[in-house]
Amino acid sequence: MLRLLRSALLYVSCLLLFSLSGYTQEKPPFWNDIETIKAYDNMYAPPKDPILFIGSSSIRKWVDFNKTFGAYRVLNRAIGGAVTSDVDRYLNDIVFPYHPKQLVIYVGENDLINAPDAETVFADFKKLYADLRVKLPVIPIVYISIKGSPSRIKYQEKAKKSNLLIAQFIKSEKNIVYLDVYQPMLDTKGNMQPALFTSDMLHMNASGYKIWNKLLMPYLLKD
Repeated sequence: MLRLLRSALLYVSCLLLFSLSGYTQEKPPFWNDIETIKAYDNMYAPPKDPILFIGSSSIRKWVDFNKTFGAYRVLNRAIGGAVTSDVDRYLNDIVFPYHPKQLVIYVGENDLINAPDAETVFADFKKLYADLRVKLPVIPIVYISIKGSPSRIKYQEKAKKSNLLIAQFIKSEKNIVYLDVYQPMLDTKGNMQPALFTSDMLHMNASGYKIWNKLLMPYLLKD
């Protein structure tokens, strides 16, 4: 009897662990990040009709973001480590509620790691863009091209082809600008410049962002 009871308890325990594990796995990537953003918005009201910056860590880690864009009403809602499909998944959380007057997007570099080819990166971008246009059909968008990062040099052919496909697509669309940062970040010989990056050779330092700032500023909407 005791042995049967122990077996039954063990079985129930395993079911509970499996159920809890399954519940945890149901949460999509970056769920906790999104919940943190929502909690922050409940404490501090975001600006109305901002220029909204979205994407991955190159947006999230923008050096001196508020100081640099102090003349503009901006909001940074990027997710470090995100791929394009992650941003797409959370449009109802980190884009549409803010009613942005303009979007600045940098995403796609992280996609290079697992995407089998540039066409896949491009397809994910097109889906993101289409989903954005459902609720934001005419607002201006600035899409920042995939940059060349020294730590990811083995993916650069894929990056360049992805940039080319996206740039060609954007040419046929209205109210969206393709902002090339790949070429301007190379030296006169066409090589990457480690001096523009932090020690991880992935994220930019102030010198890298200085290039981005100069390229981006002319396209930002003033109040």
